Amino acid sequence: MALNKNIAIPLVVIILVSAAGGGWYAWRHRGHDHAAQGKAGQGKQLYTCSMHPFIIKDKPGTCPICGMELIKKIDSAPADGAAQTPEQKQQAEMLGHVSMSANQRIMANVATVEAKTGTLNKEINAVGIVQYDQSRQAKVTAWIAGRIDKLNVNTVGAYVSKDRPVAEVYSPDLLATQQEYLLAVKSRDQLKGSPFPSISQNGDGLVASARQRLMLYGVKESQIAELEKAGKPTIRLPIYTPLSGTVIEKMVQQGQYVNVGEVLFSIADLSRVWVEIDVFENEVPYVRVGQQVEIRSAVEHGAVFNGRVSFVYPFHDPKTHTVKARVEMPNPGHMLRPDMFVNAIIRVPLVKGIVIPVTAVVDTGKRQVVWVETSPGMFEPREVQAGERIDDKVQVLSGIKAGDKVAVSGSYLIDSESQLKGGGQEHSQHTGARPDAKGQPAPAKKDSLKMDDMKM
Repeated sequence: MALNKNIAIPLVVIILVSAAGGGWYAWRHRGHDHAAQGKAGQGKQLYTCSMHPFIIKDKPGTCPICGMELIKKIDSAPADGAAQTPEQKQQAEMLGHVSMSANQRIMANVATVEAKTGTLNKEINAVGIVQYDQSRQAKVTAWIAGRIDKLNVNTVGAYVSKDRPVAEVYSPDLLATQQEYLLAVKSRDQLKGSPFPSISQNGDGLVASARQRLMLYGVKESQIAELEKAGKPTIRLPIYTPLSGTVIEKMVQQGQYVNVGEVLFSIADLSRVWVEIDVFENEVPYVRVGQQVEIRSAVEHGAVFNGRVSFVYPFHDPKTHTVKARVEMPNPGHMLRPDMFVNAIIRVPLVKGIVIPVTAVVDTGKRQVVWVETSPGMFEPREVQAGERIDDKVQVLSGIKAGDKVAVSGSYLIDSESQLKGGGQEHSQHTGARPDAKGQPAPAKKDSLKMDDMKM
């Protein structure tokens, strides 16, 4: 019994010491075991290509397709509230980028240009009709009743001068008034030597009254002077036009009897004309008085005329939804003829900004994207706000700055490559995924083919 106690006591002591030592060892190595378990849980580190995500390798290297350096593949996103590692940030940033080698750029016909600051001119195209300049039109009328004894203008379209008579009219009333004037002049000369001032002044009054009647009949001062010098009346009264121009209407014939106020001719000066253009209602705010207008005629091939907007009419045509604007312009050689149809171009300078070719903008329907070459062979998508588009140029209001190199050809191929790389992402995710209700970035949609699971 004593022997059993001598054996049991040391045995108990050994067991206790062993238990204490095991507990101490387990406590010292608990953190390392958890790290090892975590590392074992993560599995082997894999590497992928930022441009071709279906390329997956188990060691660093280069992509067999594009030759880019492989980056670490991250299978899962960090938990809510957890910070991203540098590798995760790099892969997230590179998700929307596209890298192309020199051969790929040639095959895809990718070309870039530098965005520049400039001013676009908005072109307003309108059709118009040539009209007479209303301030350069006149009518030749009969100032006295009589017979047209001589007609110097026989055809419409003839050119007349205001210094040469267009017709001569015989009028008995004019003949009698001339005789009265000659008698008044003779009486004035006889009464001029009278000692009575009232009598001499009465003679001057008779002359002035007869002169006034002649002028009311259309007789000029020079004609009255010739009448007084000749001392005998003229049978025919010359009729003059108030301005030089082209006869556009002829209403009398030689030998015709005319009354007072009857129109004989219509005259228009065609050295200057009006062009009334029809401007669509959405372009009316761009039209201002004083703007230069370029006029082109289909009849005069290659001829370009320049005028200025002189008036914008204050009414709107409900049938054509246009507003008329008047353009005043010279007409050298009378090449522009009234009622002729012409084309008008008004160039309106817009606000100065970034100008790029229109082929650089990829319109997704929801937004507009431009691919910018951030480094040789590396393209980054930028969402932009496009302004006015003129011919092959477009104004960019925001999204890029002057000096950025943008892809002007092959941009749609770059965009398609980015979608394949992003696992079927929509264009709206080019500039980053939208956050979900918890404020975390929404996960990207996965391709139905699961190309990320392919290994090479």
